[in-house]
Amino acid sequence: MAIKDWPADERPREKLLNKGAGALSDAELLAIFLRTGCAGKSAVQLARELLSQFQGLRSLLGASRTEFCRAHGLGDAKFSQLQAVLEMSRRHLAETLNREHSFNSSQAVKNYLSAQLRDRHAEVFAVLMLDSQHRLISYEELFHGTIDGAAVYPREVVKKALSHNAAAVIFAHNHPSGVAEPSDADRSITQRLKDALQLVDIRTLDHMVVGDGEVVSFADRGWI
Repeated sequence: MAIKDWPADERPREKLLNKGAGALSDAELLAIFLRTGCAGKSAVQLARELLSQFQGLRSLLGASRTEFCRAHGLGDAKFSQLQAVLEMSRRHLAETLNREHSFNSSQAVKNYLSAQLRDRHAEVFAVLMLDSQHRLISYEELFHGTIDGAAVYPREVVKKALSHNAAAVIFAHNHPSGVAEPSDADRSITQRLKDALQLVDIRTLDHMVVGDGEVVSFADRGWI
């Protein structure tokens, strides 16, 4: 039976409008995104099969273009739409950290950094540049590495911070393994960066390590 023939209160779109997006299952949300099914399958049935194939919504959203387009019922058009939706979500989070707001909530920063870095397959070292009121000037991804690590150069970090006229910074990097626990090397490079930035009167407020479902803050542990 086609979705249009379902009772009105069971159709995903009508259910969303009447009860809100939170009332929908992952399959129903995905069905709205897909819009149509394929031969012999409604959009909801196709969505359920895709979630089973990718073992969940997160893996589907994080799939590469090749993996995504290989699945039945998907293709470049859907992949492009999905990437646009994900980028809008990241930008929505970024707007909570814009120049009009001070960083009064470490959780807001953790949420933003998690959205940016959690699903990367290689290590990325990023810096949040802040003004004297601890408002966001810019988010900069400075170094990209392999799955094992990224080479971080204090001189380049200092140059970039000075170019933004930053008064303070927050460092961040991800652990592709999913384990957010900082390593001895993480603590060592943090101290080197902090020392280098102190020479030009730029404060280091925190270093956050992004794992799978967890973000560890150096400041929370008293390491900054």
